[in-house]
Amino acid sequence: MIQNFDAVVIGAGAAGLFCAAQAGQRGLKVLLIDHAEQVAEKIRISGGGRCNFTNRDLDASAPHKHFVSQNPQFCRSALSRYTPQDFIALVQKHGIGFHEKHKGQLFADHSAQDIITMLLAECAAGHVERWQPCSIKKIAFLASSPDTASTYSYQIDTDRGPVQTRSVVVATGGLSIPKIGATDFGYRIAQQFGIPLVERRPGLVPLTFDGAGWAPYAQLSGLALPVTISTGSKKTRIAFDEDLLFTHRGLSGPAVLQISSYWQEGTPLAVHLAPGVDVAAALAQAKARSRKLIANELATLVPSRLADAWASQDTDWQRPIAEASDKALARLAERLTRWELLPTGTEGYKKAEVTLGGIDTKALSSQTMECKTQPRLHFIGEVVDVTGWLGGYNFQWAWASAAACAQALPAATL
Repeated sequence: MIQNFDAVVIGAGAAGLFCAAQAGQRGLKVLLIDHAEQVAEKIRISGGGRCNFTNRDLDASAPHKHFVSQNPQFCRSALSRYTPQDFIALVQKHGIGFHEKHKGQLFADHSAQDIITMLLAECAAGHVERWQPCSIKKIAFLASSPDTASTYSYQIDTDRGPVQTRSVVVATGGLSIPKIGATDFGYRIAQQFGIPLVERRPGLVPLTFDGAGWAPYAQLSGLALPVTISTGSKKTRIAFDEDLLFTHRGLSGPAVLQISSYWQEGTPLAVHLAPGVDVAAALAQAKARSRKLIANELATLVPSRLADAWASQDTDWQRPIAEASDKALARLAERLTRWELLPTGTEGYKKAEVTLGGIDTKALSSQTMECKTQPRLHFIGEVVDVTGWLGGYNFQWAWASAAACAQALPAATL
């Protein structure tokens, strides 16, 4: 027996849950399908388990400031119509405590589970039917030009039986973190219906450095410090002031995750290891008054482990600072303030927080997230070529794109 729905939302993550809830509360009969056993696993593990659910600093009028896309202006419409303040109001309505960590980043006080519970409650309020786990075997387009709300546009064959629906919403996320269920299903649906894709790659991901050249730094694994990190040159230069973390295989931490979305293979990074400090002046002053080793003086500017590792790289730096030449100290200052290094790769999708690229925004309406060439097929959230910075921007895109889509879905009574 075929069951009928106004909309079927595929993917029970942030965007899918929110879209289903919003559409259901408009009076639509909504089915939410996900192949995974657990709901919203990416929300559950986000923000260290507390879910960085939005960012107060988001500027919807200038999305290029915080979003990466071939067309970052695409997300302006949705972000301006459903703002961080709108989602904050929803969180407050459900009595969830939250706090700002820094730079506008908002986290749940207790647990990311509170956000999941809120979204499930919103779905319940909209009488959303949820099939989970449930696999989709086939999606078929039934109508060439549906022009009335009574027309069923798609048939979806699932392992719980066939359904027909007026609209399909793809909210399957990206390829990042496959161990919690990420797949390429959304991209395969796009390919089935001839929707163009932008090349995908891991984003917000640790960078790796192979070979003997990394050996001196591998011993610093676990060390974190604030840095300024940049890539590109002149007009293409992008820089972040964040914490950097050394790992056995390379670099991580917020600074590296942020820059990874802009880093291009074969392009170097530049790192200022003591931002806000005039290193050359500090070393010159130390030379005039101190008999300590250079490493010891350096440890007043950067963590001591880093100071020791740095000084060990050059015999001219392994002596009392008073005995060092001005040239050697200038070279040390230059190296600390502009450490140039060339990553060999990334940790890949297993460690990436998001997927860059995806559904080409040129194929979608920025107002409704509907495909321009495929009626009543919508794509929302991470599966679209819109990727936010670290710090709650990707969740806000999920909420905003979901809301834009949900408001546009036609109901049977229209």
